[in-house]
Amino acid sequence: MSLTLTPPDKMADKQSTDQWFASAPLTESSVDLPDWYQQIQASSWEQFCENGGPTRLDQNWRFADLKKVRLSGLLPAPEVDSASSVERALRNRLEAFAAHFVFVNNRLVHSETGSLPEGVICLPINEALAKHSDLVQSYFLKEEGCLGGSKFRQIHAAASLSGVFVHVPRGVICEDPILVNHFVGGDSSTIFPHTLIVADDNTSVSVMDTFQSIQENEETYAIGNVDLHANNGANLQYVAFEDASDTGAKHVQLNSSKAGRDSSIKSAFVNLGAAWVRNESINHMADSGADCQIYSANLANGIQEYDQRTLQVHEAQHTTSDLLFKNALYDNARTIFSGLIQVLPGSHHTDSYQTCRNLLGSKAAEANAMPGLEIDADQVKCSHGSTSGQISDEEIFYLQARGITAEDARRIISLGFLNETVSRLDCDNLKEFLFSRIERKFASLA
Repeated sequence: MSLTLTPPDKMADKQSTDQWFASAPLTESSVDLPDWYQQIQASSWEQFCENGGPTRLDQNWRFADLKKVRLSGLLPAPEVDSASSVERALRNRLEAFAAHFVFVNNRLVHSETGSLPEGVICLPINEALAKHSDLVQSYFLKEEGCLGGSKFRQIHAAASLSGVFVHVPRGVICEDPILVNHFVGGDSSTIFPHTLIVADDNTSVSVMDTFQSIQENEETYAIGNVDLHANNGANLQYVAFEDASDTGAKHVQLNSSKAGRDSSIKSAFVNLGAAWVRNESINHMADSGADCQIYSANLANGIQEYDQRTLQVHEAQHTTSDLLFKNALYDNARTIFSGLIQVLPGSHHTDSYQTCRNLLGSKAAEANAMPGLEIDADQVKCSHGSTSGQISDEEIFYLQARGITAEDARRIISLGFLNETVSRLDCDNLKEFLFSRIERKFASLA
């Protein structure tokens, strides 16, 4: 009798070839899509079919649970009754907003744009592809770098998309945020949210995407992409709020940012829901004075896993960036952070920071962090670091001595820990909304 064992790397390669989709996940469109976009869809589907998925030999997937990554038998999300989802979105939105879009299973079911400043283009992505083809083409999926999610990027580019295109013309200030809700429901149902924001010279705009499940405990998938472009002197803020079902839902989001001269981009991930989340964020400081700030606040419990990979690329002199990721973990939850600051040759006088902090609320929780630096220029100030630990007994005793129970003391400390990240965002209404949702999840844990 003989027994042959498959090496772990070969096993990963074999399993990664599981068929995700039987055919390109396309749905009927009410608009005529431009030829250049249809060519991207066709070529991306070919690449998706040819390329394998992540393996254990890929450094970009180090520490990841590849059993959660392998997806098979996925389906384009079907049309469903959207009334309850729209009601939830309207009931739980910010009081002040410039526009509001609700997508249910990849379909637009509600929109309000009456408070947008004059000249701002804010349309569903498919409508923007038809009406503003040349403008969208100039910015659509231009990120060539990859932090391990090429397979997801290819299927996203081949699919029918939901989401919005926002273009703010020169000198326009959009005071209130633009809100976008994405709902997904039905076992194996997959949506493809896409957000493309272009802020021209001396503009200001803020956008928040919210991701939610229609029903609890369904195996649903969201494979999204976000492109942020801030031209000279622009201020752009983007927030991705993940609040899907803690069990079953999986979410992948590939973000890219490009900041021009004297511009600023703030991007944030707030992850409270979903069983598995993969966030990738590539940030380019492309011209002098460019600044990118990347924030994340994550509250994980049960068997949730949040996997986040970042890259800060300084391409010019006198650029700055700041990254602060905070994770609060309970039960058997896991988080992974891998970040790199890259200062290219000639990018002198760079000022860049990268910090990941993990608060462990149970002995079974696991936090992995891999910060890094790659510096090829002089006269730079760069630092990176990571810390992991539990709430100290001294902090608990201090609050107990003031009449606060130990359980409430832990909740207060954990809330303050995560809210430090959220407090760095702009727009008080948006921050209060996120504070309340984080507090609500803490209450559910108790």
